[in-house]
Amino acid sequence: MKRNLLPLIAITMLSVSHAAQTQPTPPSTDIFVVDIVDRAKLKFGLPRNITRREGYDNQPEFIDGGRGLLFTSIREDGQADIYRYDFPGGAITRLISTSESEYSPTLTPDGKHFSVIRVEADKSQRLWRFPLAGGAPELILKEIKPVGYHLWLDEHSLLLFILGRPNTLQIADATTQKAELIASDAGRCFRWMPGHKLVSFVQKKSDQESWINSLDIKTREIKPLVKTIQGSEDFAWLSDGSLLMGKGSKLYSWRAGETEWREVGDFSAAGLTAITRLAISPAGNQLAIVAEPFR
Repeated sequence: MKRNLLPLIAITMLSVSHAAQTQPTPPSTDIFVVDIVDRAKLKFGLPRNITRREGYDNQPEFIDGGRGLLFTSIREDGQADIYRYDFPGGAITRLISTSESEYSPTLTPDGKHFSVIRVEADKSQRLWRFPLAGGAPELILKEIKPVGYHLWLDEHSLLLFILGRPNTLQIADATTQKAELIASDAGRCFRWMPGHKLVSFVQKKSDQESWINSLDIKTREIKPLVKTIQGSEDFAWLSDGSLLMGKGSKLYSWRAGETEWREVGDFSAAGLTAITRLAISPAGNQLAIVAEPFR
């Protein structure tokens, strides 16, 4: 299938009427960390609430080989900033404190920086990079906006969720500053598939039906994998090829060759509800879960 190379000015036009990727009043969410005590049988330990406060704590990203976790937090000043949680002690450090809001912290391929979506004073949403050790940020993509979410493919190319009507999935090159349209009606979650040079992403077929697809980065071939759980769009892969999604207080799993999602975890007794985002530690022994706790 032929792909379109989008001029920068055309991409810029998509930003005219879009606000930040989060709602004006985001839900009060916490981040829970769960030990995966038996990876073969998908047995989980008790969830530990590592943020435990009223307000928005979301978008977890493991770093430093699982010794740290980046996340987005909105505190008393109303700004979305990036924080770091350190294991095992539980120290929480604010990494960014700016007049803008930053979302979606993502470790860069060099392991020394993290990239974010910054909502700037004029409401532009562009991709920036910050040193993990501290220092001045760098704008990665000057004219490609409004970016909602992103995934690094290599040192200079990224998969982007671009807000628009419809939302689109694009591959951008930070060197050439150009982007290529991959798919329309894309969802916000996309992940590398373990053991493959493939990326998985959600594509919405209708209000009632969405699919998780695979994308071959080299050939751009797209293949359907499985329907999402209705009402859910966030997922994560385990190293053995198991795919996880959450809904309500429960976790579900799917593997290639299976026809249905199966329940593998119920965290209602621990007070978790409205599970959304999931993140797997590099060692595959911990799962970060974003949920709304019973208050």
